[in-house]
Amino acid sequence: MFAPLPLLLSLLALASAQSWTTLPGSLYCSSEAWGSCASADWPQSQVGSPLVPQAPDAELQAMIAEVDPQRVQNIVTTLTNFGTRHTLSNQTDPVRGIGAARDWIMKEMQSFAQTSNGNMEVELNSYIQSVTDTILFPTNISNVVATLKGSSDANRAYVVTGHMDSRRIDILDYINDAPGSDDDATGVAVVMELARICATKRPAATMIFAAVAGEEQDLYGSNHLAQTLKNASVNVEGNFNNDIVGTGSSSPFFPVNNYTIRLFGASYAYPASNFLNSTELASELQEIGIIGGENDSPARNLGRFIAEIAAGASKEVDMQVALIYRPDRYLRGGDHESFLAQGFPAVRFTEAVEDFAHQHQDPRVQNGTVYGDLLEFVDFEYTARVARVNLASMWSAANAPAMPLNVTISTLIGFPAASESTPLYEISNDSQFNWNTGNDPLVASYELLWRPSGALQWTHALNVGNVGTVTVNLSKDNVQFGIRAVGKNGMKSPAVFPLPDGEV
Repeated sequence: MFAPLPLLLSLLALASAQSWTTLPGSLYCSSEAWGSCASADWPQSQVGSPLVPQAPDAELQAMIAEVDPQRVQNIVTTLTNFGTRHTLSNQTDPVRGIGAARDWIMKEMQSFAQTSNGNMEVELNSYIQSVTDTILFPTNISNVVATLKGSSDANRAYVVTGHMDSRRIDILDYINDAPGSDDDATGVAVVMELARICATKRPAATMIFAAVAGEEQDLYGSNHLAQTLKNASVNVEGNFNNDIVGTGSSSPFFPVNNYTIRLFGASYAYPASNFLNSTELASELQEIGIIGGENDSPARNLGRFIAEIAAGASKEVDMQVALIYRPDRYLRGGDHESFLAQGFPAVRFTEAVEDFAHQHQDPRVQNGTVYGDLLEFVDFEYTARVARVNLASMWSAANAPAMPLNVTISTLIGFPAASESTPLYEISNDSQFNWNTGNDPLVASYELLWRPSGALQWTHALNVGNVGTVTVNLSKDNVQFGIRAVGKNGMKSPAVFPLPDGEV
């Protein structure tokens, strides 16, 4: 429990011989600005080793290499050429409107399914939306959904989405051109490239590739899809939503932006509607606040997973992931929110810096400035890199074991004494974790992850074997913990944040 006296004396001697600010664990760096010290690593601990991002195996490397910028360009160009893809636009014209776009995407997805040996099914997920503030007349909302059945855990699913509809400044203008090249033909291109590449493969879990409709009018298509999956009791462990992923060159420009994709992850508190009408859920949110778990929601841990996969495959994807602690851009939203509302982990990919002159604009030249979401402002190589990040992370998740269930942290170990007879091991600074091991045939072992409380990403990992409990000499007061499953193939699940036992 306590460091041996000789060790303490040697540490004190070291501290007296030099400034304490240079000791391991110091939060200060003489050569770096405050708040930017990469080597700040308090608390010091011997639990685990520095985390090394998991690298792609040979199969995944080959799949990533299949992402084709020319195919991305063809998809974005074709969708742009439908003139407008407004949700209320024509659904029967073969060359213009949302119906023409939907039918073309459907035909392309069906061609991918033909290579799947019967493992991929393509369908329209549709309903009639009644009149609202943004729907002027009853309207058919149709999502194009390609489902690649999992080989061993078919009810566990990962869903990648992009929205096929587009808009102008006037959200009700469904007649005039709304090219939507970046927003969001690029997201649909990501979805379609992943479907094409994965169609010939057999993932362990199910992969769903969806071009959704009605996003601009109020997330109608994704709401219907997420509700459909919820009603079918599908275990959706992640939604990868791609919306506005077409360029890294917008102003203010820095060269690294060309190789950066933002990833937005919601806290436990979002969406608030989940807690307003449930005393039980409101109590759970209060508990999360008490234990400081607001940054360890399933969405943010999915984001950490994606960022780690991208780091491990950095040579292959040629891209970095900037995880941002917000559900979406400031006071804005997207289709991943539909999945969050159903209790599914969901994140949003968006380019490093948006250009609002080329988003939701009527195409025109005004005072020498070109406005409009036009094809000329899309960088197809950038979108291909975004597709590689999606492919690497989604495939890795679908071939790793499922996330551990009922992950808890002991409220007995590592607390003050309850009585004079309380044993010493209970009043240590240890932390004890428990989880259900289940019967997942993919599991080889489990890992305990931890990071300093203020760190964005997991920093340390400890493989604890194929067990359902572990106790470590590291205080729960100072760090954030997670438990994840490790597959026999080496692939690892997103981490699960432990809740106090009795709360799960």
